[in-house]
Amino acid sequence: MIDTPAFPVAHPPAAAGARPIVFLHGGNVANWMWEPQLPDFRDRLALTPDLPGFGSRTEEPWHGVDAAADHVVAGVRAAGVDGPFDLVGLSLGAIVALRVLARHGEAVPRAFVTGSVLVGVDAVARVATRLQLALWNAPWFWRAQAAAFRLPQDARAEFVAHGLSVRKENAVEMSRDVVNGRVPEALAGYGGALLAVAGEKESGAARRSLVAIRAALPSAEIRLAPGMHHVWNVEDPGLFSAVVRRWTAGEIDPRLRPA
Repeated sequence: MIDTPAFPVAHPPAAAGARPIVFLHGGNVANWMWEPQLPDFRDRLALTPDLPGFGSRTEEPWHGVDAAADHVVAGVRAAGVDGPFDLVGLSLGAIVALRVLARHGEAVPRAFVTGSVLVGVDAVARVATRLQLALWNAPWFWRAQAAAFRLPQDARAEFVAHGLSVRKENAVEMSRDVVNGRVPEALAGYGGALLAVAGEKESGAARRSLVAIRAALPSAEIRLAPGMHHVWNVEDPGLFSAVVRRWTAGEIDPRLRPA
């Protein structure tokens, strides 16, 4: 994997014409998590911004998911994308992506989110979050997290290094947003197409969040990724890329299962 600060935000297309696509990374990682997908999107301008407080922006404060959503759109416009773009988000990136749809939905014709835990964070999960924050600066904790997420061996060292680089105060604020998360009410006004997915082996909260998303936006499609855990863009890059490509082309990959 490429060193986090050096991983580029903009990945130019091989040929002009296709609509740009923006990928939003999960918490405790950075834009380099999308490296497995980029070879599959060489025909499109792909933007992989770091969210505030992560990657090349670890010194910046986390001001909440709404501010992060605004940062995303401002960054896309600053990259020279004046028109519509498709949007992909995983975990924290999915939560931010839904805020983009709620606040700037006119810019996004098609969106794909996965692993967006928005409801049902129970007492056990809250205790786990507090434990995570208590162990934030312990390298062994990050190595255990990498193993739990089933990251490949060549990605684990970077995951550990980046986790240790994230300021704890940002982690505290970000974790508070996630634990107290909800589906944004303004999502009901989104007029584009949304596909929300959870890994089949993710938590019950992730699956319940799919139902909450469709309750807020009845036009949303909800599905499960068969056999997948939370970070399935790394667990099965081919499946992830295929799902995204088909959805942004107007189709649902038949391998996805009903939620």
